[in-house]
Amino acid sequence: MKTIADAIRSGTSFLVAAHYNPDGDAIGSTAALGHVLTALGKEVSLYNHSGMNCRYDWVQAPSSITSELPEKMPEWTIILDCGNAERMGDNLRARLDETRVINIDHHLGNPEFGELNWVDKRHPAVGTMIADLAEELDVELSGSLAEAVYLAVSTDTGFFSYGNTTPESLELAAKMLRNGLDLQTVNMHINKQWTENRLRLFNEVVGRVELFENGQVAVAPVTREMFEKTGTAPSDTEEIINFVRKLKSVRVAALLREEGDEQWKFSLRAHGDDNVQEVAASFGGGGHKNAAGGMASGTLEEARASLVKSIVDMVGL
Repeated sequence: MKTIADAIRSGTSFLVAAHYNPDGDAIGSTAALGHVLTALGKEVSLYNHSGMNCRYDWVQAPSSITSELPEKMPEWTIILDCGNAERMGDNLRARLDETRVINIDHHLGNPEFGELNWVDKRHPAVGTMIADLAEELDVELSGSLAEAVYLAVSTDTGFFSYGNTTPESLELAAKMLRNGLDLQTVNMHINKQWTENRLRLFNEVVGRVELFENGQVAVAPVTREMFEKTGTAPSDTEEIINFVRKLKSVRVAALLREEGDEQWKFSLRAHGDDNVQEVAASFGGGGHKNAAGGMASGTLEEARASLVKSIVDMVGL
């Protein structure tokens, strides 16, 4: 972290990017680091292959998070929350040789693809890493910077309810509250984002949840037909898996989202000692112990069967 802080102090121009289809940690960390760099007088561009997730368009970043790369790449590109290089998107990957790369991440199995790498799985969110970096660089955690950090940390810890919540993350939240963070307002922005179409998608998906292994595994399918029927998009599937995980008997919840012909993106959630990262890794994916994902192929029935088998074998149900 200190080496990266030194690079930031001496550098002049930066591009900040995170994984495509960005979640709260990706968007929050991108905006937060943008604020830190702007406070230091640096030239900053914010990028995401998928652009800004409309669910987080309330976030006040120092500039727009755009899906267009600058014509001339900056001196440094800082890539956040990407467990592997593929998740940054092909457009950025194709231009990495035009810039120097800093990799900041907390995922298991990160291959350390940057010139400078800060990968620490002990952090519950990249947002806590950006907060540490801000303190190292003497930038106060307040205002829009604090809101962005809180978005990142709260969404990746399930509002401080998941097993990855640390004493340090709770102390960070307390510090930002003392610095003036309006917790009620920012929580309203994070949580009050559903549309009528999203509610209809939720109804479609939950109605097709199937249980396996005496209710210990729950699988929720999301097909392209469902998206078309409800006028929704992949970003509208966020939170569905966490709702399914609330079932009393369920140890592992899975969401299978149709991405293409016989291609399914899966997300896995678990509790306690159940390690779904190993399940995801068996499909070429990755993530965290209790939250991971990857890709499965075949028909819905085939993808579901292979995923359930891997869960049973590796989690030990």
